[in-house]
Amino acid sequence: MTAREMTAVSINTTSLSLASMGTTARSSLTLRLYEPTDWTAISSIHDASRLDELRASVGVEAFLSLAQTAESEGLFDGEVWVAERNGRVVGFVAFTRDELTWLYTDPAHYRRGVGRTLLLHALTRCEADVSTEVLVGNEPALALYLSVGFRVLKKVDGKLTGNEQFAASGYVLQYSRVPANAPTA
Repeated sequence: MTAREMTAVSINTTSLSLASMGTTARSSLTLRLYEPTDWTAISSIHDASRLDELRASVGVEAFLSLAQTAESEGLFDGEVWVAERNGRVVGFVAFTRDELTWLYTDPAHYRRGVGRTLLLHALTRCEADVSTEVLVGNEPALALYLSVGFRVLKKVDGKLTGNEQFAASGYVLQYSRVPANAPTA
């Protein structure tokens, strides 16, 4: 079973064990809805991962913690799911029916399938085509999104969302349920 098929199984569940995914998951990974007791864990994950994201793009001077941005940037406007490995939260994703708004992985778990699993799960739960934005310079995130079928719609220059005193460039990406080259009925 592929990661996409395994993730799709979770549409009507609140917990998903991915231990049977073989090489994609190095140990058991469980997805579940966010609970208020996860706040400390997701804050730590966001803050560490966000610094990596900013180092590769606009600079760490633009850093704001999750505590400073969660409300103003709508973290809880849609669904929030966490990934646990061995009982410890190692990543989270937030999304609305048509937008992926947050995706962060604990740096100690980069390149271990956490981000991809969360992303694929979010795509199964979204009801429409899905958009997201990636800062120019965040090549690992861009590569992940492109690898699952997102495409770059455009590059935009402007202010960093959430910390508008900093200039930023980003890509607007879209995932379409129907491939762009698919025949129409």
